[in-house]
Amino acid sequence: MTTPPLLPSVAGMRHADLTFYFDPVCPFAWMTSKWVRMVMDERDYEVEWRFISLRLVNSSVDYDAQFPPGYEAGHTAGLRLLRVAAQVRADHGPEAVGKLYARFGAHIFDAEEDTSADTATSDHRGTRVFVEPILAEAGLPASLADALGNESLDAVIRAETEEALALTGKDVGTPIIHVEPPDGVAFFGPVISRLPAPGHAGELWDHVVGLARFPGFAELKRSLRERPQLRSFGVAEDDAGLQEDWHGGSRRTRK
Repeated sequence: MTTPPLLPSVAGMRHADLTFYFDPVCPFAWMTSKWVRMVMDERDYEVEWRFISLRLVNSSVDYDAQFPPGYEAGHTAGLRLLRVAAQVRADHGPEAVGKLYARFGAHIFDAEEDTSADTATSDHRGTRVFVEPILAEAGLPASLADALGNESLDAVIRAETEEALALTGKDVGTPIIHVEPPDGVAFFGPVISRLPAPGHAGELWDHVVGLARFPGFAELKRSLRERPQLRSFGVAEDDAGLQEDWHGGSRRTRK
């Protein structure tokens, strides 16, 4: 297998209407990506899926002091999954990344919460046992799971992480979305806890982009959030999760 180039060839593809930087283990990135896929249908959008690693963003952070147990293992699993996505892009093109992310998210977040696993020091999402069946579902060879431990791919992931943060500044989380690249506005989020009703995704999106396009707009934020409307969080599709304080995009124990 080859190491993917920093800027993958998109010859023959329509220019993307937006770039979506994701980490596959971020629940809010996944929820927003589901909304963006609805917008893709309602607005005929083309999306380029690119990488931002929470593990690399927090490389200098003391996880034991700043995060609840399991976050370092989870972020590390996300980096390992991004390595697979980077290899998929190198071997099968940019469109395959969006399909793979869809399968990752379905297994991580749209399945029932696994309460039996101890994720304090390890995370099964970064293993071949987890990844190989997902690759098969996506019509991709199981050998791509070799990329899980291929640290040479981190250069690409780090470059795209820095690319994303250069668009918004560093005090943000995931996802980062760049509308109408390369010259359009970029922002962290939008962070949502529930999906809009069918037929209303584009309308909500238009409001967000309209606000973000105003040159003087800086920030609209609160850390109180509903627990995401995802089965892995124990929240059914027709329910609203309890409100929690997600300081800095995570349920941190300390600032």
